[in-house]
Amino acid sequence: MSVATIVLFRPVGLEELELIETAGWKAFPPRLPDQPIFYPVTNEGYAAQIARDWNTKTGSRHGYVTRFEVNAEYAAKFDRKIVGGREHEELWVPAEELEEFNRNIVGSIAVTQQFLPSD
Repeated sequence: MSVATIVLFRPVGLEELELIETAGWKAFPPRLPDQPIFYPVTNEGYAAQIARDWNTKTGSRHGYVTRFEVNAEYAAKFDRKIVGGREHEELWVPAEELEEFNRNIVGSIAVTQQFLPSD
């Protein structure tokens, strides 16, 4: 039986990507105490913008775009927020819901783009 899904994207740094790999490409790691929201985004361009313009300037300075599918019925319960232009749309998942969100991922998390330090 197939389930209807939506495609989402998540910009991550090297540290988060390694935790995703450790989870068998099936789950995102828990949020840190100062991170109350998990926010996958609804389009790859926006995810690439964050990975390129933010992730390459912090931490390991590596940025990656991940792509994954989530059960559409489950995902519909979360608010969608526009946080800039129309293309800056995020799904706001409370941190305490992330474990259940991960259980609703269909298939594997894949890396679609990478951005490495420029110097």
